[in-house]
Amino acid sequence: MAKSEQCCSTQLIDGDGSFNDTGIEQFIKEVKLGECGLSYAVVSIMGPQSSGKSTLLNNLFATNFKEMDAFRGRSQTTKGIWLAKCAGIEPCTLVMDLEGTDGRERGEDDTAFEKQSALFALAVSDIVLINMWCHDIGREQAANKPLLKTVFQVMMRLFSPRKTTLMFVIRDKTRTPLENLEPVLREDIQKIWDSVPKPEAHKDTPLSEFFNVEVVALSSYEEKEEQFKEQVASLRQKFFHSIAPGGLAGDRRGVVPASGFSFSAQQIWRVIKENRDLDLPAHKVMVATVRCEEIANEKHAAFVGNEEWSQFEQDVQLGPIPGFGKKLSSIIDTCLSGYDEEATYFDEGVRSGKRKQLEEKLLQHVQPAFQALLGHLRSGTLDKFKEAFDKALDGGQGFSVAAQNCSESFMAQFDEGCADAVIQQADWDTSKVRDKLKRDIDAHIASVRDAKLSEITTLYEAKLKEALSGPVEALLDGANSETWPAIRKLFKRETESAVSGFSSALSGFDMDKQTKDKILASLEAYSRGVVEAKTKEEAGRVLIRMKDRFATLFSHDSDSMPRVWTGKEDIRAITKTARSASLKLLSVMAAIRLDDGDADNIEKTLSLALVDGRNAAAKDKSITTVDPLASSTWQEVSSSKTLITPVQCKSLWKQFKSETEYSVSQAIAAQEANKRNNNWLPPPWAILALVVLGFNEFMTLLRNPLYLLVIFVGFLLLKALWVQLDVSAEFRNGALPGLLSLSTKLVPTIMNMMKRLADEGAAAAADNNPQRNPAVASKGISNGANASSSMSTTASSGVTESEYSSPSKQE
Repeated sequence: MAKSEQCCSTQLIDGDGSFNDTGIEQFIKEVKLGECGLSYAVVSIMGPQSSGKSTLLNNLFATNFKEMDAFRGRSQTTKGIWLAKCAGIEPCTLVMDLEGTDGRERGEDDTAFEKQSALFALAVSDIVLINMWCHDIGREQAANKPLLKTVFQVMMRLFSPRKTTLMFVIRDKTRTPLENLEPVLREDIQKIWDSVPKPEAHKDTPLSEFFNVEVVALSSYEEKEEQFKEQVASLRQKFFHSIAPGGLAGDRRGVVPASGFSFSAQQIWRVIKENRDLDLPAHKVMVATVRCEEIANEKHAAFVGNEEWSQFEQDVQLGPIPGFGKKLSSIIDTCLSGYDEEATYFDEGVRSGKRKQLEEKLLQHVQPAFQALLGHLRSGTLDKFKEAFDKALDGGQGFSVAAQNCSESFMAQFDEGCADAVIQQADWDTSKVRDKLKRDIDAHIASVRDAKLSEITTLYEAKLKEALSGPVEALLDGANSETWPAIRKLFKRETESAVSGFSSALSGFDMDKQTKDKILASLEAYSRGVVEAKTKEEAGRVLIRMKDRFATLFSHDSDSMPRVWTGKEDIRAITKTARSASLKLLSVMAAIRLDDGDADNIEKTLSLALVDGRNAAAKDKSITTVDPLASSTWQEVSSSKTLITPVQCKSLWKQFKSETEYSVSQAIAAQEANKRNNNWLPPPWAILALVVLGFNEFMTLLRNPLYLLVIFVGFLLLKALWVQLDVSAEFRNGALPGLLSLSTKLVPTIMNMMKRLADEGAAAAADNNPQRNPAVASKGISNGANASSSMSTTASSGVTESEYSSPSKQE
């Protein structure tokens, strides 16, 4: 690329037809063409080889194209197509210097490049300078005629060509005035236009629809250089503001924006090289499509690399960002504004479509961050709702009121957060996230509601269980005719109390009457279930209860004192009373009677079958009756309320009787043993026999009183042995065990008594020794007599005491 202080140039297409894409990109950057938008013009020049085209451009636009050295001979100077920027002309004007036509270097038959370059110049340029010699005007075979035919022929291949200005530059003007030359030239041009075959669509299209024709004349550069330069300077003024209305190219059409010039030129040359028809409107759209897409990609890449957006993208993963929507909308708006500024001159349809695609890509890129932000908003709002809801409930606020207030408050907060997060360019619907939050809040409310209801229900169920279980067990333990009425009264009172309290607790939940009644009914059912479960539990232990009741009544008197079987008690009556009480207990446990209308004859049936019926059968064995207990159900009692079936009652009663028979037999045995122990007198006949047969002995005793003393002493000794051996206690366990025990204890007891008498005798002898002190001895004799008297008195009182204490011991 050649460069001067005022101009820079580059070869756009070389002599072989290769497009210099690298060079033009560098050229465009150098001249800052991309900043021009639509405010630029393209001028090209074509004409015969060595006709001074480059010289004219260098003088007209202050370019630096290579010129022919006349001193070295006439030859080809410009190869291919060169591009340069004009210096000092506004707006920015690009000049293309085309390779000359009719050159000997390419030969007569190689005209392909001439046509291609001519078509390229017409497709790209706003103004085309056609350089021609003055002496060729009016000649049929002049050099410009084939060139013009070529130009017009290739123009027919452009379906909707640009409105191009053709400026015929007449070189080396002679004395013939321009006013005379111009009509001839225009006439020749019109003839050429009319002779060129046209497509059907442009058959009647005039030349002015495609071209603006201008004619200028210049003096000879070699012979009248000063005049030539003055004329060129005057011509240069026409190129100032050439694209403004009234300018040389003021009515041009289909301008490609400056930023797309390089790509457009490259694509046009590729199509021309492939020898295809060039559809300029389609090409314009294609250039706009490619260029707008490039701009959109650049803006998208710039957005992705934007530090502020990158920081947003990182921060939004950690939590909500205040002003997210506003800030991100500003970044996206800046990006789109930059696109609009660079793509403003391209085809509106393409520009708008690519802008929409860019916007969609940007929004698609930021959507994950937006969704993450909504997720943080939803989870954060839900957590805050849970905290506030629990706090409101702990503060004593009603459940429904707290749920409604907290739900409305935090949904409003979420809506505010969504409004703050909404991106202006996006029309994203946040209703799904909002609905998800609403469902989560409702689910949490329902969960807490169920937990609270469960907690309250459990509380009142525990109260009911505590209020019913113990009292019901106590009432069943003391089963009597008033047991079930008392249980019904207790059940009704506690259930009504619990239901009343439970109903008050449910008032804060704002539930419909049907649901509330259902919950209260479940509590009543639970209360009934507690009583029934406790009754069934006690019914499972009915045999133990019956035996305990029997043992209590049989073994204790009316004052609850342990009963001693002395022989005066009526064991039969006591047994009957105890068994009747146990039977009463069995009848109470046999069925559940919680309802007021529950009436049955279970007690009567049991009494008739187990007590009265057996007594009657025992008295008259000829009587045969049907067993009322030979059934699995009770009359007037449903199976759901039956705890113990008749058959089970019969089996339990049989087992009960067999297990209590031993206690009765033990009582009878104890009573008989007590009678035997307390009966010491012989039978009356024995007493009469003793009186008759012992009359002589009795009279003997009366005649000799000394025998009485001996008998009295013997009685005292026997009585002492009786007391020491505790004979009555030994014989309580039976005669044989008593005799065996007494035989082992008799000799040791006699020996102990003899030893004690010997010890007492030795002590008395020591006290009676007269050698020690006569006075003391006399006194000791006196004391001894007193002691002897005391001993006899003590022994007598001991025997008497033994006589009165022995019966109480036995008792």
